[in-house]
Amino acid sequence: MRSYEELVNRAFSKLENRVVSRKSRFEIPKVSILREGSKTTIKNFSQIAKTLNRKEDHLYKYLVKSLGTAGLIEGGRLILQGKFSEEEVQKEIDEYVKLYVLCKECNAPDTEFVKEERVLMLRCLACGAKHPLRSV
Repeated sequence: MRSYEELVNRAFSKLENRVVSRKSRFEIPKVSILREGSKTTIKNFSQIAKTLNRKEDHLYKYLVKSLGTAGLIEGGRLILQGKFSEEEVQKEIDEYVKLYVLCKECNAPDTEFVKEERVLMLRCLACGAKHPLRSV
């Protein structure tokens, strides 16, 4: 019978020549933007909201507030007043994911909003953790 250390060393020796990579099952969608004059349109807005498992309205409110502009949702697209680069919008969506999607304990994207009394909470479906959220 082999010891635990021998088995671990044997496993690592077989993996030495291979590249071990970890691909996350959750990827934040890349923003697709169209600029027309002084307006910026996020073409894949509804797809982003669906991937993040959030209502379009919540993501819309966050983006409008964080970018300091006005906008409207029309046919699955978000039309923003002003000129914004893909990098600017992507940065805000990444920040939204950090604040309103990923669990603070286990970093899993499997979360949902629940209201306890009058406080909006982020509940993780993977580990069960709950964290209060600031309103948008």
